[in-house]
Amino acid sequence: MLQTLFYIPTKIGDVPLFGPGVLLVLWAIGSIGLLVWLVRRQGFNADTRAYLPVLLLLGLAIYFLPKIVGDTQGLPVRGYGVMLLLAVASSVGLLVARGKRIGIDPELIFSLSFWLFVAGILGARVFFVIQYWNESFYQTTKDGSFDFGATVRAVLNISQGGLVVFGSLIGGAIAALIFIRKHKLPTLVMGDLMAPCIVLGMAIGRIGCFLNGCCHGAVCDLPWAVQFPHGSEAYVQQVEDGSLRPYGIVFADRSSAPPKVEAVEEGTAAKLSGLQVGETVQSVLFRTNSSAEWKYKPVSTVAAARDALRLATEPGHQITLAVAKDGGYVRQLPAWNVPAVPPVSLPVHPAQLYSAIDAFLLFFVLLAYEPFQRRNGELLALLLVLHPISRFTLEIIRVDEPPQFGTPLSISQLISILAVIGGCVLWRYILSNGVPVPPRNFPTRPQPI
Repeated sequence: MLQTLFYIPTKIGDVPLFGPGVLLVLWAIGSIGLLVWLVRRQGFNADTRAYLPVLLLLGLAIYFLPKIVGDTQGLPVRGYGVMLLLAVASSVGLLVARGKRIGIDPELIFSLSFWLFVAGILGARVFFVIQYWNESFYQTTKDGSFDFGATVRAVLNISQGGLVVFGSLIGGAIAALIFIRKHKLPTLVMGDLMAPCIVLGMAIGRIGCFLNGCCHGAVCDLPWAVQFPHGSEAYVQQVEDGSLRPYGIVFADRSSAPPKVEAVEEGTAAKLSGLQVGETVQSVLFRTNSSAEWKYKPVSTVAAARDALRLATEPGHQITLAVAKDGGYVRQLPAWNVPAVPPVSLPVHPAQLYSAIDAFLLFFVLLAYEPFQRRNGELLALLLVLHPISRFTLEIIRVDEPPQFGTPLSISQLISILAVIGGCVLWRYILSNGVPVPPRNFPTRPQPI
């Protein structure tokens, strides 16, 4: 896990880079130059105007990025973001090379890739935000009211991770169909052209997931199992589900049960503080060494107690519990220092690397099958059948996606089933009405929209 590779300073000496600084000036010069070149080349048509909102968003990002990130060390360059950009660059480069072989102008490919990237990122983020709205994005103020600004910052903070592959595929597919229709391109031929490029990007992107620590697998004891550091997604989830017990406190398995202590591990801070089996935790109190004020968090369920204990695992904190036994009087335990927590998570499956290997294998399968392709659309259909099957299988060892809609299946598994059905329908259409692969003629440049 390597979430942050390095930091870019927000200033060089006294000269600001971000905000109203050097990069904003360069953005203005570059944007004006690009628009002048496009207008001279193709006029102020719809294709030229389509660049305006994207350039505007880029300028707003440069201006507001330091405020959104809020990191005093500078602008962090995340491992996840770097791998995402590498995935996009690799996919676009391969798509240009494949397009040239059959006579597609690179300008057309770059225009298509641009909209695929924007729609793919948007779709992947929207999918993730909807799925984890209550857990990760709905922010409130101290009085419990909705905090619009904090929520927007959480939604826009993509550099921390939080993209769903299926959301990206759905968003990209919608953008691709619109682009293909407006430019009068053959749909199945373009699908075949893009299929290997999509899985190449997925393979590289999954390495970014590993660096970020998201999309992890379940606990295992295999030789290649990995452990993620304190504060990582795997660590937090294991604390919340009770498999990792930072202070040696064992509660009931049911999250909705009262936080009654069922066991206390020997030699732990909780045991040394005098916590006894049968006592019920009433509240969790913690404070930093620099503050004399205790933060008080009342708890009434096992889930609430685990969440409160998770929040009190930052080095430098002190923690204590208010407990009671059988409805008796409430007593407060002696405080203990937080550094007694485990430094890493329990060993888990490196599911991100499994997914990367799976995508690389599928990439080579598609390239190997291409010389034997007889009808347009076969590569796309093969992707729609093989990838959902492997994704459904890999979801079995992942624990970061809960079951959905009253089924034992995650939302990715449900979409996998639909994708396989769609792939089978496409195969049937290709075999019944498919067009043999001919010499292909394409427009040499994008047509006006």
